[in-house]
Amino acid sequence: MKKTLLLLSVFATMFAVKGQAQDDNTVEILYNGTTASVNIAANIAPYVTVVSGDSPHVKLKQSDDFTGIDATADNPDGEIYYILSGVSNDGEFYLEGAYKCTVELNGLNITNPVGPAINLQNGKRVAVSAKKEKTNTITDGSNEEYNGCLHCKGHLKFKGKGTLNVWANSKHGVYSKEYLEVKNLTLNIYNAPKDGIHCKNYMLVESGKVNISSCGDDAMQVELDGSESTGTTPEHEDEDSGNFYQEDGTLNVYECVGKAIKADGDISLTGGSRNFTDADTEQHADIDVLKAVSTDGGECIVLDLQGRRTAARKSGLYIVKEGKEVRKVLIP
Repeated sequence: MKKTLLLLSVFATMFAVKGQAQDDNTVEILYNGTTASVNIAANIAPYVTVVSGDSPHVKLKQSDDFTGIDATADNPDGEIYYILSGVSNDGEFYLEGAYKCTVELNGLNITNPVGPAINLQNGKRVAVSAKKEKTNTITDGSNEEYNGCLHCKGHLKFKGKGTLNVWANSKHGVYSKEYLEVKNLTLNIYNAPKDGIHCKNYMLVESGKVNISSCGDDAMQVELDGSESTGTTPEHEDEDSGNFYQEDGTLNVYECVGKAIKADGDISLTGGSRNFTDADTEQHADIDVLKAVSTDGGECIVLDLQGRRTAARKSGLYIVKEGKEVRKVLIP
């Protein structure tokens, strides 16, 4: 359904959003060198604020009041779609929000010389979709405050049948503070001073292609976020395992200093293809490692240095209680 875009004029921030007909629930961002236009559909205009004027460093805030409106068959949850296209050698996409959304890449080529090219400050699920037959390229610049050329505060789901190329010059290529999933799209990470992909909770490659090259550390690293692992959960709901899963698709790793995959939990490679072997992967120590150093084969109670019981999924120093004996054990 088409609706005419509402012409907004917010004098407090001194910007104008140009109007045109477009689909409900969409925000279209077009980069054009030193400027960018932001067009917001009328039905969601009260929920999206532009704080960057016509600068190519586009900064949007999605209202906490937005909880999904005007659901359709293609968009059953009524989430907002941010559609990015165009070219800028000095641009970025920055989004704040507290409700799941989709960022669609529709022929985007941007470089941010001073930070992440795409910065998703949204603690919910964010889907990054590469439109079919479209190639997108993002490049970042040095900024120690952020961890990735594509930096996501929440859950990150890659999808679509297009291509995303990532050139990282600061830290990781792609960083997700929570879980990361890949389906269908082709993700090429050509350079990263640290990890190609770095995430927490778990990482799942359901399908698609992930090609990672020229990393200063590991190609893919998964951290356990909490002090104890949940293990694998049904449909990965609320999972914090530090696990890596490949069910299908293709993984290729070239010229990375560290491992192809490093995980605080288990590495499950049940399908798809890879150009590396198990020798190029690393699972961090489990509680079984601590049991192995037990003097009588008995069960150990493992605590972190704050005295909290833990499964010792990460490398580090732990307190081990075995009967009346208390000692410290270093997990490499």
